[in-house]
Amino acid sequence: MATLLYRLGRGSMRRRRLVAALWLVVLVGLGLGAATLRGPIADNFTMPGTESQRALDLLAEQFPAASGATGTIAVKAPADGALGSPQGQAVVKELAQEAATLPGVVGAVDPFQVGAVSPDGRYALVQVQFATGADEVTDAQRDAYERVGERAEAQGWQVSPGGEVLNSVPEVGSTEAIGVAVAAIVLVVTFGSLVAAGMTMLNALIGVGVGMAGLFAISSVVDLSSTAPILALMLGLAVGIDYSLFITSRYRQNLIEGLPPDEAVGRAVGTAGSAVVFAGATVVIALAGLAVVNIPFLTVMGLAAAATVTIAVLVAITLQPALLGFAGRRVLPRKLRSALPATDGADGTADASRADTPAGPTVAAAEDRSGFGFRWAHAVTRFRVPVILVGLLGLGLLALPAPDMRLALPDASTAPAGSPARESNDLITAGFGPGFTGRLAVVVAGDTPQETSAAVPQVTALIQGTENVLAVAPPQLSPDGRTALLGVVPKTGPTDEATETLVNDVRAAVGEFRDVDVLLTGATAIGIDVSEKLSDALPVYLLLVVGLSVLLLMLVFRSLLVPVKAALGFLLTVAATFGITVAVFQQGHLADLVGLDTPGPLVSFLPILLIGILFGLAMDYEVFLVSRMREDFVHGDTAQQATINGMGHGARVVTAAALIMISVFGGFVFLDDPVIKSMGFALAIGVAIDAFVVRMTIVPAVMSLLGRSAWWIPRWLDKILPNVDIEGEGLRAHLDDKAPART
Repeated sequence: MATLLYRLGRGSMRRRRLVAALWLVVLVGLGLGAATLRGPIADNFTMPGTESQRALDLLAEQFPAASGATGTIAVKAPADGALGSPQGQAVVKELAQEAATLPGVVGAVDPFQVGAVSPDGRYALVQVQFATGADEVTDAQRDAYERVGERAEAQGWQVSPGGEVLNSVPEVGSTEAIGVAVAAIVLVVTFGSLVAAGMTMLNALIGVGVGMAGLFAISSVVDLSSTAPILALMLGLAVGIDYSLFITSRYRQNLIEGLPPDEAVGRAVGTAGSAVVFAGATVVIALAGLAVVNIPFLTVMGLAAAATVTIAVLVAITLQPALLGFAGRRVLPRKLRSALPATDGADGTADASRADTPAGPTVAAAEDRSGFGFRWAHAVTRFRVPVILVGLLGLGLLALPAPDMRLALPDASTAPAGSPARESNDLITAGFGPGFTGRLAVVVAGDTPQETSAAVPQVTALIQGTENVLAVAPPQLSPDGRTALLGVVPKTGPTDEATETLVNDVRAAVGEFRDVDVLLTGATAIGIDVSEKLSDALPVYLLLVVGLSVLLLMLVFRSLLVPVKAALGFLLTVAATFGITVAVFQQGHLADLVGLDTPGPLVSFLPILLIGILFGLAMDYEVFLVSRMREDFVHGDTAQQATINGMGHGARVVTAAALIMISVFGGFVFLDDPVIKSMGFALAIGVAIDAFVVRMTIVPAVMSLLGRSAWWIPRWLDKILPNVDIEGEGLRAHLDDKAPART
């Protein structure tokens, strides 16, 4: 693979204008496609095969008027008892009539007819039924719904429209630019060259632009969840910058060693590019593996992010060499440029007359071993046992909150403060209690109207006898009378553990009916079903990812203990990251520092996404550091010296790459949406732990402790494993064979 990438890198540099033009055409073409073909973004957390989804499908078939999106308008009178007066009742009735005539609405329920009035006579709830699902409600319809009750508000009443119809799509704004700006600063400090930093950032931004444009271009035929583009942007930016950083760093090192630019590019793509391809492949496999969970919105999220990572890899190994060709030796600081022999044109780029001629032998500059990476490696390997013990103890303590993790889909109680959904939720909770914000729906469907009407009273009695039920609303019947819809109000909120218990208890209580179908659904039940399915899939997915990491690293490093050590380090990273995220976002410790006003359960798909993404990034750093250790070991260094060399050469680049990842992910913490905030926080913390604690501290200590045994592998296994040549051994042999012809 290294030889193939070497040729690709040199070819991209030699034909840099063509390569750059092709990527520009792709970017513009997909941009136009995104502008003209972009479809709606959905928040459709469906789960095929679950009871809640079967109930929704049944409603859509037999009772379509009740299958659309719902809204709840919370009304607060100026004073207690105002709703008992004729004037107060007239205000609310007028508001209900106004809601019923809104575009897209099929009906609104007068709260006085169903008793949706608080005991103190100050709060009322107007239920609004839309004709279509929340994803199909237009912006104009949603805006009209949000403006309902303006006349009542002018009279001193508080009117807060809410419900699933107001589910908003998180917007990417200027806050994420903070992470990109920090990443740019890290690049400038790392390279000491504005050209190198700017070119690396430009390369990553082009890759992200292509990926996001392609994603939106197909959104008209693929249902994208609101978080899918955010995740794709977050991950595409981070890995795009990192992959370009790796290749540019190796290119600069090759230039310093005396290679001409075209040869330096070829070898950079052949070596560092091999690590980039491997790391990108692990991320893509892990993200695409989310499809095994069989949850549509999660599959789309994984595939969308995997697509952007794939493009980031392609851009890094093709466009990056082309841009390096334009930059030539200007990627080096001026003082280093002046110290190198003038083998290029006046502009600092590779001389076109030398493009097809491999470079002859050069004298490498003396290696500086006084840097922080070498000093850190010496310290870690010297005190390896205490370092391992302290690292394990520290990560273990950070992981302590992890067993208390609770998962749920987000509800309005954790929406950003001041948003319409949050204001409505808080008003409903104040007037009626938290159960009214997470009402359940029970569908009763029989073959005949008689069967349904006979079953409804029995179902109602069973539900009313279930613990934690506050009320059961009168049934709504379909036009043919064969389907009834019962509203169930729990005493607790949507994400409360008691509500989850209630859902299971109700299903158990009504599960004995044979003549009719009795199914429990609603946004709360769907959220519980999704969380339960994801919790069940988490151990299986974790086992899949860990097994994959062991297999892939066995191919790369021809070792048994190195892959096992890497997998155990990954598990430490995941456990500690879960622990910190639970402590902040669920338990509320230091929540103010991340701008979280209401702690609550973690979003149900966060753990499984975190495992998939961190797996790829962990393998990225593992390969970059340990591949240099193996390279020096197989070339005659002792195991101890090889470990020090790997850390010494890789620490600076891995540190810069990790800081860039942390900056990009951390930029999303400033978003108001708690789901995106928690994703950015968890990924930033996970990268920090894995890069600085696990890969740059525990790994070299363990490698030093293992010594030569770290590289042991049975002969029979070594023979059957294919050679992927991440370190470029085959490339070096290929170049050495051609060397006499170049003299």
